Amino acid sequence: MTTLITGAGVIGCHTARMLAQRGEEVLLLDLQPAAAAVASIVDSPRVRLVQGDVSDFDSLSQRVRGEGVRRIVHTAAMLSTAIRAHPLRGIAVNVMGTANVLECGRLHALERVVVASSTTVGYSTFGEFDGAAFPDDFPLRSISHRPGSIYAATKVSAEHLALLYRDLYGLSTVTLRYAAVISAWPGPGTSVPGRVLSALAGPASRRAASVIDDPYIVWRGGEEFVDARDCALANVAALDAPAPVQGVYSVGMGRLHSFEDFEQAVRHLHPALQVERRVAPAGGFAGFPHVRNAASDLAPIDRELGWRPSFSLDDAVAHFAPYTMELAT
Repeated sequence: MTTLITGAGVIGCHTARMLAQRGEEVLLLDLQPAAAAVASIVDSPRVRLVQGDVSDFDSLSQRVRGEGVRRIVHTAAMLSTAIRAHPLRGIAVNVMGTANVLECGRLHALERVVVASSTTVGYSTFGEFDGAAFPDDFPLRSISHRPGSIYAATKVSAEHLALLYRDLYGLSTVTLRYAAVISAWPGPGTSVPGRVLSALAGPASRRAASVIDDPYIVWRGGEEFVDARDCALANVAALDAPAPVQGVYSVGMGRLHSFEDFEQAVRHLHPALQVERRVAPAGGFAGFPHVRNAASDLAPIDRELGWRPSFSLDDAVAHFAPYTMELAT
């Protein structure tokens, strides 16, 4: 049985590595595969890296049929910064790409399709939520709670498409809402947590002051993060889950962290860390206006998928910071 993973980024590569380690065949597909960067995470004869575009349905469908694919983990996406610059391409990749993956699942009667989403789908509601844990099935006003970015809008669309393919066609789908993903590697990437880590740990590795002058990488209050390796573990759990009834699940550390927590985690690696802040946070994480007051409710994913976070903020920073140090030298 072959599992297709779309998107050969950090999460896709760690997912491929975990599946290969337990003896499975994996097809890792990316529009512009960075072979050397991929090999830094997964280098196994059970994993084949191929070039492909999820927005090209005919090519994707032919590959699924020809390679004997039985399951898909769909992580391929354009992130917020790239979509802001190229909205039509981003919508084609994130929305039509997801629709193409789901249609391949329906057409070829696949066993399971796992779709990567984001907690940004709920950011617009944070200003009116004061509970102990943010639920997966949160109240949403369709206009006043509309997504705060094109990226978030594409993820809302992806979630609903996956649920509809499950409801209308019986396709077994699981959607995972990743919290803000902490990662770094030699390959391409533009995530905000990665920029935070790079801004702090990169200069610290050279014994220089870490200058914070980007308002998007500081925030008031807390934000929920997740180690990219935990996202991969959640992907594998989603593939294996026998009866995922709810269909959409949050993936995070289950607690909030401040910018100061990030500083402290980097300081554990570099005790002499000096931070020079030239901007003050205006709102929540990544420039969103609302400050987050509660982490995600992880009870559903624990109950139905058997997943719990394995890595803390300190673990994530210790693992990924060296990549930012290498890039800084």
